[in-house]
Amino acid sequence: MLDNKMKIKKGDTVMVITGKDSKKTGKVLRIFTKKDKIVIEGLNIIKKHNRSRGNQPGGIEEKEAPIHISNVMMFCAKCNKPVRIKKQVLENSEKIRTCSKCGEAFDK
Repeated sequence: MLDNKMKIKKGDTVMVITGKDSKKTGKVLRIFTKKDKIVIEGLNIIKKHNRSRGNQPGGIEEKEAPIHISNVMMFCAKCNKPVRIKKQVLENSEKIRTCSKCGEAFDK
C-alpha cells in the first residue's frame, strides 16, 4: 500500500497513464483510501449482469470500476499534460497543491 497521504481528491481531473483507458482523462467520483483506488467518471467501464428480482427487471448494467491510484496522474489544464503534484505553503500558512511544471494551483 502507498502512504495514507492521498494526493488526488474528489473532483480532480486525472489522466490514466496505463491500461485499456490509457491517455484518457476524467473527473474523480469516489476515493477508496484503504485500497488506494479511485473511480473516474466514464472510464474503466465494466458490465454487471443483474438477475430479475420480483418486479425489478434484469439486464446488463454498465458502471465505472475502481482503478489503482498508481495508474493515474493529475491533469493540468494549463500544461495540457499529466503532471506531478507539488505542495506549497502560502504566507497565511495555507497549503495548496500546484503543478510541478507550470505552478498552476489545483486548490482554489
